[in-house]
Formats: sequence, C-alpha cells, structure tokens
Amino acid sequence: MKPLTIGYTTGVFDLFHIGHLNILKRAKEHCDYLIVGVSTDELVQSYKNKTPVIPFHERIAIVDAIQYVDKVIAQEHRDKYKTWEELQYDIMFVGDDWKGTPLFDDLEARFQTVGVNIMYFPYTGGVSSTLVKEKLLT
Repeated sequence: MKPLTIGYTTGVFDLFHIGHLNILKRAKEHCDYLIVGVSTDELVQSYKNKTPVIPFHERIAIVDAIQYVDKVIAQEHRDKYKTWEELQYDIMFVGDDWKGTPLFDDLEARFQTVGVNIMYFPYTGGVSSTLVKEKLLT
C-alpha cells in the first residue's frame, strides 16, 4: 500500500476569502492528508505588528470546517523546518509571492536535504485580507 502524502500550509486566514479557499483546495489536490497551521494572534502581532480582525479561536474553527482540511494546528512560530521536524510532512504549499525570497530560498535548501518539496501556487490577484479591510474603510 502506498503511504499517504502529507501536505502542509499556513496562514493567518483573517477575513476568510476566495484566495484562502483557493490555496486550501489546490493543496488538497496534491496530497492525501492536509495539515493547516493557523497563525495565533500573538504570532501575527509579533511580525506584522497588527492584530487580526477575527480572533484566533474563530479563525481556526473556520479553517477546520473547510472540507479540504484534514487537520488544523496553531502556528505559534514561523520556523517551517521546526514544524516539519514535529509533523514530518512531505510537501509544503505556499503562495508564489514567497518564491525567490531569502527565507524560502534557505528553506528550499534545508528541505531538499530531507526530501520535502515546496509547491508554489499563483497568488489570487485582486483579493487579500488587507484589501478587504481597505474596502470596508472606504
């Protein structure tokens, strides 16, 4: 029997929109079991210097209810390699806006040594939580 392919992706998932749904759906098309890390409010505050509109416990419940998601976890740090050590996933999914950045170039090199692939998906244009917030203010 073929072993399950375990996939992993992360996000804040604030003001859940079609771009979020697209990445989860596309990720599930490329793995048997999809784990999704939802960033805690504290983590978002630490690197974006802002608090999500939707509280963590609600964002994690929303993501957990999506049919493409098999398991949801709290993302309490941004170290994807450390998370791999804990979860042992085979493939990580991320938006292509991260491709070629120093963070992901380094991560690709580290993952290559343990056989983990990173699959970049096209960013869904014209929608983001930031744009939704801006529209609400106009």
